[in-house]
Amino acid sequence: MLNEFKDFIAKGNVMDMAVGIIVGAAFTAIVSSMVGDLINPIIGVFTGGVDFTNNYAVLSGEVPVGASLEAAREAGASVFAYGSFLMAVVNFLIIAFVVFMLVKMVNRVKAAATKPDDVAPEVHTGPSQLDVLLEIRDQLAKQR
Repeated sequence: MLNEFKDFIAKGNVMDMAVGIIVGAAFTAIVSSMVGDLINPIIGVFTGGVDFTNNYAVLSGEVPVGASLEAAREAGASVFAYGSFLMAVVNFLIIAFVVFMLVKMVNRVKAAATKPDDVAPEVHTGPSQLDVLLEIRDQLAKQR
């Protein structure tokens, strides 16, 4: 059983998957930083710094007027945090678009790297083997 496990781990697709997960985790940190540190502040400039995270409706419990979502939760109130959900959806759409653009760029670079060099013009080097055989046949037919 131990040998089977070693064979399973040593297979290339398991190792590829492990590398993919590790790279994916590192890439997630990069994309999250890009969205949080670069893109969201730019969007905040155009939207006037609107942040829906603290928009919620109190379902039960007492919350002081104007309290943040975190303060409402700490007070033990049951809240319907629609603003937090809306911001999560917006962040997802931004991250998905950034990942799409990065994948598109990587595919373009990969396609340029595998693009064949300019094809040389076809050079006529003489008759083909079939042409020579047909000519021999015709010559033999004339001699008879």
